[in-house]
Amino acid sequence: MEEVRLQKYLANAGVCSRRKAEELILDGKIIVNGKIVTELGTKITPKLDKVMYNGKVVKEESKYVYILLNKPIGYITTSKEQFGRDSVMDLVKVKERIVPVGRLDMYTSGALILTNDGNFVYQVTHPKHEIDKTYTVTVKGIVTDEEVGRLRKGVKIDDYVTKEAKVKILKIESEKNQSRLEITIHEGKNRQIRKMCEAINHNVLALHRSKIAGIGVKDLSLGKWRYLNEREVAKILNQYIEK
Repeated sequence: MEEVRLQKYLANAGVCSRRKAEELILDGKIIVNGKIVTELGTKITPKLDKVMYNGKVVKEESKYVYILLNKPIGYITTSKEQFGRDSVMDLVKVKERIVPVGRLDMYTSGALILTNDGNFVYQVTHPKHEIDKTYTVTVKGIVTDEEVGRLRKGVKIDDYVTKEAKVKILKIESEKNQSRLEITIHEGKNRQIRKMCEAINHNVLALHRSKIAGIGVKDLSLGKWRYLNEREVAKILNQYIEK
């Protein structure tokens, strides 16, 4: 029988992403055949070994689901946290044990994928896999063509320079001293869009992720969700393969 790495097994079972599974193993939170395992190189035989997490037996999913949610502002994208804030998991009620694919901060709305397919999570979120993410952002002040050019070429935020981005001005509201932009990136740095706009001296007033890999939430009301079909899942995976 074929052996698999423990972190891959946990991801395939929908427990968490592969990187998070590595943290759980290192923290001694995974039990295999009655013993705590802390070695990342540990391999198991799925049909023979008994894996437990949080007092429950972990089994690989027999059916994968892929869900697109239009996340409202005010919801966090972690399943559990110490402050008891509303989570996206409260909005999507399914029998499968799903996890968010990547994150949107509490004050950002828009497209978020959730799934129980650990390999899909790994492929979409790993830094080397470039998935386009499109945002509509409203900023304070009037954005100039020169500033748009800077965003397109890359700006320095924290200790790195962002990669080339697609940027266009959607609307200038002079009376409100605001600008609305559409920005497409394929990185996933923490609060990247907000920091990019701050780098050209424009604070973000509103931020919405409208599309992931070209798949949008225009037809989904805030807080609503739907299943992705096979064609859409393939489109997302093919995008990183083609790059």
